[in-house]
Amino acid sequence: MAVDNVDSIDELNYKPEMPTTPRPIVSIGTGGIVQGSHYPAYKLAGYPVLATYDVNHDAAEQAADEIGAKNVFDSIDEIVDYGKKNDAVFDVAVPANFTADILEQLPDGAGVLMQKPMGENIEEARRILDTCHSKNLTAGVNFQLRQAPYMIAARDLIAKGTIGEIVDIDHRLVGTQPWDLWPFLFPKDRVEINYHSIHYIDNIRCLVGDPTSVYCKTMQHPKMRKLAQTRTSIILDYGPDLRVNLHINFNHDYSKKYQESTLKIEGLEGAIRIKLGLMYNYPEGEPDKVEYITYDDPTWKELPVRGSWFNEAFIGTMGGLMKKLDDPDYKYMNSVEDAYHTMCVVEAAYKSSATGGVAVADYAVEE
Repeated sequence: MAVDNVDSIDELNYKPEMPTTPRPIVSIGTGGIVQGSHYPAYKLAGYPVLATYDVNHDAAEQAADEIGAKNVFDSIDEIVDYGKKNDAVFDVAVPANFTADILEQLPDGAGVLMQKPMGENIEEARRILDTCHSKNLTAGVNFQLRQAPYMIAARDLIAKGTIGEIVDIDHRLVGTQPWDLWPFLFPKDRVEINYHSIHYIDNIRCLVGDPTSVYCKTMQHPKMRKLAQTRTSIILDYGPDLRVNLHINFNHDYSKKYQESTLKIEGLEGAIRIKLGLMYNYPEGEPDKVEYITYDDPTWKELPVRGSWFNEAFIGTMGGLMKKLDDPDYKYMNSVEDAYHTMCVVEAAYKSSATGGVAVADYAVEE
């Protein structure tokens, strides 16, 4: 039986992974995601940033001013040496195809949090994983949606048995995206899944584990030929009882009225519905909303929302890494090993899309 109700909502866990004593951080790469999301989260959590480096020195200076870092370096060698001397965590946020090269320059045994994706493809992901192992790095990947407070609370609600066994998951996004904010995406062969839907794939893995197979079609839109893909449909195969579907359309520009960004989780005893407000009219956004219902109390009830995806989720990805550095036996949910499995699902999705479906014409009867 399901829990009749969550009588004490205050008892639900919303807390991100955080260390007892934060370690210092040095930043390699200080672009928009760092200044706009990493640093606001680090300020909230009290994580000190000591130094910055970026190929764009002005960006590194600006980031240092924003976070109060005392040092801005002109080379990776300099900031790596400084980070080693100060036992700092390396916060690496560079284009995915440069991540492995950066990791190879870090001190053996260092702690490092790298920005997603974990490379542009499975070969790069494997190189990153092997480098982390060969250098004995304590490493994580910034798949932060699973660390959003509302996702932490939703997993707690599920763990309490409130909605019973999960049998259906839908992640649906219908809206627009200001792609010009990320000019580095335009020449890439892989865009939508690698740089957006990957979050939802990773979050679903955090809920129900790895699928056995993937069906996918990712594609362009005639209005956006400069980008390789802006729309994606994915079915993750979990066998006969659990249906998982992702529907992503970033070309719905017909006013805000019917924009949608929702995650629906159905169980045998109830359901949870989450509105991811960040993605409405991005980056303007709307308030998040979390609701649940059970058969024992068939009225949708709203849960408190205590922080969002941006920026609070970034507290846990870094905080969990610091906890892992303090305790090697700690199970860090954003570990590079777990992230590699997300990259396996992503690679399967791209392969499925390239392979195509079954031709209907093969079964046609000549007339």
